[in-house]
Amino acid sequence: MRRKRKFTRDILPDPKYGNVQIAKFINHVMRRGKKSTAQRAFYGAMDLIEKKHGQDPLNIFDTAIRNVGPLLEVKSRRIGGATYQVPREVRGERKFFLASNWILAAARAGKGKPIAEKLANELLLAAKNEGNAIKKRADVHRMADANKAFAHFAF
Repeated sequence: MRRKRKFTRDILPDPKYGNVQIAKFINHVMRRGKKSTAQRAFYGAMDLIEKKHGQDPLNIFDTAIRNVGPLLEVKSRRIGGATYQVPREVRGERKFFLASNWILAAARAGKGKPIAEKLANELLLAAKNEGNAIKKRADVHRMADANKAFAHFAF
């Protein structure tokens, strides 16, 4: 039986920068449908990057997403009663999804500061190849490397 056809929605670019990736990231930031709150947090983080660090926030954002996005990940595959962790390459859409989720998880984990400040800090760290999101990517790559003996089970 064939799989269902995947329908992708066209996401409009964000109003401030005119960038579709930023619009998708804001949608990841959003909780309980509160988009204006998510936009306020994200744009506040971008303003902080520009004011405090004097760097182009779009460049920082693109570099951070590119640095955090994993090249390989492991997927479970059950073969003859045993479950193997099979390393696989990560597609572009999933790479962006994982990168944005890891950056947000790292930003939300910090306590005592506004989310805009934590998000700006995490984006700056990720752009410099540091921080918790980069550690998460390293862990995923380490898992894939440790299980490369099972690569021949790839789907």
